[in-house]
Amino acid sequence: MAAKTTCAIIGGGPAGMVLGLLLARAGVDVTLLEKHGDFLRDFRGDTVHPTTLRLLDELGLWERFAAMPHSEVRTAKFEAGGRSVTYVDFGRLRQPHPFVAMVPQWDLLNLLAEAAQTEPSFTLRMNTEATGLLRDGGRVTGVRYQGPDGPGELRAELTVACDGRWSVARRAAGLDTREYPVNYDVWWFRLPREGAAEFSFLPRTAPGKALVVIPREGYDQIAYIGAKGTDAQLRARGIEAFRHDISGLLPDADSVDSLESMDDIKHLDVRVDRVRRWHVDGLLCIGDAAHAMSPLGGVGINMAVQDAVAAATILAEPLLRHRVTDRDLAAVRRRRLFPTAVTQGVQRLLQRMLLGRLLRGEDPTPPAALLGLMERLPWLSFLPAYFIGVGVRPERAPAFARRGPGL
Repeated sequence: MAAKTTCAIIGGGPAGMVLGLLLARAGVDVTLLEKHGDFLRDFRGDTVHPTTLRLLDELGLWERFAAMPHSEVRTAKFEAGGRSVTYVDFGRLRQPHPFVAMVPQWDLLNLLAEAAQTEPSFTLRMNTEATGLLRDGGRVTGVRYQGPDGPGELRAELTVACDGRWSVARRAAGLDTREYPVNYDVWWFRLPREGAAEFSFLPRTAPGKALVVIPREGYDQIAYIGAKGTDAQLRARGIEAFRHDISGLLPDADSVDSLESMDDIKHLDVRVDRVRRWHVDGLLCIGDAAHAMSPLGGVGINMAVQDAVAAATILAEPLLRHRVTDRDLAAVRRRRLFPTAVTQGVQRLLQRMLLGRLLRGEDPTPPAALLGLMERLPWLSFLPAYFIGVGVRPERAPAFARRGPGL
């Protein structure tokens, strides 16, 4: 006989973990399936934004989070023509924690998982990969999976797909997706660093390519930006040619020799898409399973977390009554569609205005007049800080999920 739960969650990323924790605190019986045996994946999104930091505070998890090794990004600057101009200032936000925390995502996920597992109605199944959906007529009634003991079935009143941009559940449900054109990809790697470094988000550029340096605890995380569809060509050139390219963009970096092979370089196939309808009967998609974001601004994680908070707020009571309707599931999309569409629209605009020029070999540095305006009106740095750090429609933890510190 198949196991049963009230809500099955596919995927143990930020959306899945936050949703599972919140629903479990409401008393909903939740089972979360995570296909890996741990959360140790390199170069996942490691930004934790001010609204997510506020959420951790509301959930009583701030002290534990703050004790983890992390770095804090409070400003970002353009450096051009001998001038340094702050264009993002998170300190201007009216948030309890006005900065972006850079922390390995596995630490955040472990924190959320440990908090969820203290709730009696929460079950976490690691090494358990969803392989398909169970159906009764036209309704999704659960998940087929491959676990440590072989294949199995988990029946659920509601299944929530949080399994990312390549979602198995979304594909199995046949949900139609609109994909937007993307002209670039990102290659991630790390370089050792001694001492502290100031965060600066100005790309170091050359014709057709760029990189961004993100200071972390004890090393620099590097995002190398190049034209889409060139991964095979880049790898065929080999590590020596790649190191030469990086040295041209980072002439003062002696640590480039630490890159031993192209295996040290992780390719991100950038996609921007959105599911036209986020649900079918018995199944809901949120996070990247509903809308893949580009890495511009690092807002994808924040969007996924906000989706999870909205979904938990809307669905907790219907799940407790065991009466989740099509209208309830549609309400999640209605609440989150506007911020998703606006955020993707801004990302696509920035892609055309900045990365389009860069990939054509043009200088992407902002015009001197714009830099001068930012210097004369420093409060303008609030606008990108708000877009990145807060977002279009921030969500607050529902009352049933809030806890005092240490509880």
